[in-house]
Amino acid sequence: MSILKKTGIFLVLVLFIQCAKDDQYLIEKGKVGYLNKETKVIELRKIFEKDSLVSYLSSDNPVKDEKLFSIANDEYILYSKGGKKILEIEPTNMNDSLSKIKSIQIFDSNYKTDKGLSLLSTFKDINENYMVNKVETTLTSATLFIDELNATIAIDKKELGLNSFSREQVSIDQIPDIAKIKYFTIWFN
Repeated sequence: MSILKKTGIFLVLVLFIQCAKDDQYLIEKGKVGYLNKETKVIELRKIFEKDSLVSYLSSDNPVKDEKLFSIANDEYILYSKGGKKILEIEPTNMNDSLSKIKSIQIFDSNYKTDKGLSLLSTFKDINENYMVNKVETTLTSATLFIDELNATIAIDKKELGLNSFSREQVSIDQIPDIAKIKYFTIWFN
């Protein structure tokens, strides 16, 4: 085989490996890393076999032990081997291994959109790259709805210079460019 063919094959392999590596942390509408709208709960252990997946199933929590106002939901929490929380995955249907994924909350800053949005981003990064379709105010945060990603991004009221637990409504104009992301959730519905 000629040196030119060997070099060509090597470059294709490097590009393939690099693209696969990038996809591991890519966030898109309906996709977080290797997970997408079609991924079933039963597949999670295989997909994350090198990490630690912990499941909290509502069937494991008898109703009599639940606290008042708690809502029993299944959730799967992904940790790195070092114990760092990476993702929190909620299925559409409880106690159903064939259920698809409802939402994924991201805890690892390696996960990014193609425009570079991650947990390390600020409101300025969000506003420059995505349209904020709606802002809802909770007691402790302002939640931004990004339809392009089918995502919600929470910004703590402390970042806005507001008192936590206030009922004051927040508009997009009140959010400073330097406000940091508190929570980043991708919805698969």
